[in-house]
Amino acid sequence: MHFIHVQNALMDTLDLKIFLDVIQKGSFSAVAKDRNVDPSSISRAIARLEKELGLRLFQRSTRHLAPTESGLVYFNRIENIVEKLEQAKNEATDLGDEVTGILRITVPTSFGLTHFSSLLPKFLNMNPQLSIEVIMNNSIIDLLEERIDVAIRLAHLDDSSLIAQKIFDIHYVVCATEKYLSSNSKPTLPEQLMDHNCLIFPIQGYSPTWKFRNTQGQVEEIEVKGRCSITNSLAIKQCVKASQGIALLPRWVIEKELGENSLIDIFSNYTVTATDFDIAGWLIYPSREYLPHKVRVFIEYIKQYYCP
Repeated sequence: MHFIHVQNALMDTLDLKIFLDVIQKGSFSAVAKDRNVDPSSISRAIARLEKELGLRLFQRSTRHLAPTESGLVYFNRIENIVEKLEQAKNEATDLGDEVTGILRITVPTSFGLTHFSSLLPKFLNMNPQLSIEVIMNNSIIDLLEERIDVAIRLAHLDDSSLIAQKIFDIHYVVCATEKYLSSNSKPTLPEQLMDHNCLIFPIQGYSPTWKFRNTQGQVEEIEVKGRCSITNSLAIKQCVKASQGIALLPRWVIEKELGENSLIDIFSNYTVTATDFDIAGWLIYPSREYLPHKVRVFIEYIKQYYCP
């Protein structure tokens, strides 16, 4: 009899976590996709929980799923309890020497392809019991809702509810090929960019108004224009290397080309940005009382490359 009670308690904990996910995501199918299971298994988990509690947690129809009043009350009472149970499990697991579990990471696409992906093989070899899921995405993902353990973000931070560690400053460069500059009259002043074809990077937070700060701290804003607008910095790099115009790119994207002089830093005597002058690369993770061992190990691994 005692064995049955323990088994049911373990099953209920999993069902409770599924219930919380359904409330947060609003559908069985979304939770099933996130967990890589059939939607019917999510439906069965909710049915088991409703039978155990003796009440209906959701109002269901063919097109709509909504929590009942009882479901919302139950959600509000157990959310912190389930999180505490998960924390206790993580703390107990972390007492071992091996790094285990699944580490979910999000990273901007271009940075992920050019820098982050090269760091993964060594980290995987160092932690053979750990599984990693990497989401390369330029969107700002809700870490708690998407169950992300840690994010690398290249941005100015506004959300104080998250824990952040700066790993490097980001510097931007206005660049072009020697071929383009010799054919189109190299600009010597920022305002002369208005006479040039500039490659536009139309993503959230990245303005077509480029800001120039001189050595005296004076800031000038130039609204640039051009024939080509691309949402990926690596594609912009290919176009600027093909002498299609002038681009404003992070130095980490074109470091190799600058070193080889295949791209020219046009305004090296200015600090330039299309966002904020204090933009940086950050390691970000949810604000929690307990930081899992797998996250701590990953953070220390990344910092040894960027914060020696």
